Amino acid sequence: MKKEELPLVSIIMPIRNEEDFIERAINSILSNDYPAEKMEILVADGCSDDKTQDIVSRMARRDPRLRLLQNKGRIVSTGLNMGLKACTGDVFIRIDGHCEIPSDFIRRSVKCLFDHPEAWVVGGTWKTVSNGYIGRAIAAATQSPMGVGNARHRLGNFDGWVDTVPYGAHHKWVLDKVGYFDEELVRNQDDEFNMRIRLAGGKIWISSEICSTYYSRSSLTRLWQQYFQYGFWRVRTLQKHKRPAALRQIVPLVFVATMFGLAVGSIFWQPLGIALAAVSGIYVLGLCVGSVDLGRRSGWRYASLAPLIFLIVHFAYGIGSLWGIIRFVILGGWKMTRSEDVRLSR
Repeated sequence: MKKEELPLVSIIMPIRNEEDFIERAINSILSNDYPAEKMEILVADGCSDDKTQDIVSRMARRDPRLRLLQNKGRIVSTGLNMGLKACTGDVFIRIDGHCEIPSDFIRRSVKCLFDHPEAWVVGGTWKTVSNGYIGRAIAAATQSPMGVGNARHRLGNFDGWVDTVPYGAHHKWVLDKVGYFDEELVRNQDDEFNMRIRLAGGKIWISSEICSTYYSRSSLTRLWQQYFQYGFWRVRTLQKHKRPAALRQIVPLVFVATMFGLAVGSIFWQPLGIALAAVSGIYVLGLCVGSVDLGRRSGWRYASLAPLIFLIVHFAYGIGSLWGIIRFVILGGWKMTRSEDVRLSR
């Protein structure tokens, strides 16, 4: 496409308390080779109580393409919608404060979007990185099939139609077809939005030529919290749309429920204890195989920690899903308050 034919691209950044990462994230966007006059960045800050707003304000004074918005809703979905209602672009891309994009990211995303006219959204893969031994082990595990199943955007090396992508480039007219992001959801906003796109007849394309870097959690506690939230809000997403989950999304729930059922049942009937031991043995074997594969891919020094990380990911997601069933299905969201929504988003 000629320069004058390129669309105006709006980058939407919903963030909160990102003082350690936000400057490098914004700089990675500003340094893109997409024409400067064809790009705007809207940072929707969710009432940060660190130095995030000061950093963004300082950068905005230096570059008029950058604007800071006050997201009083404090969660990602309200920040996304605030940015979308304020933006002027024909194409929008959501970028996180924990992300860095290469200099050709926007150009490649726009080109891919127009090279695939049947696609409503296009995106690419992300490389997960982190700091410290534990953080790097977590990053490796969340790019492993044992950790994330068949999630194409995490595993990489794939071009084709998918059910979701991170940091996708969307035609602005998609909002006219499916509406804005669901502000009830603290997690899974992108997946739910992409589900509505598919239900409306749209398609999502992933390209191996588009990539980004995501800084993952660097502690096991925060990893547990993150995946618990993923499982918890996944239930609400599926409940609202009455759609079956993808296999990778339902396996942790089925596994945890099976283990719990066998453990309780074995108290009353001994053969179930044998079944529990057999399932546990198979699972441990799977952890070992996954750890060997991780060591081969990412370095053997991380293989010893991999079983624990896989276990946290699987059980946190599965237990979060069980809790979501109790809260949303059995209790109907009983006593679910906005303050809990915000707490769960951290």
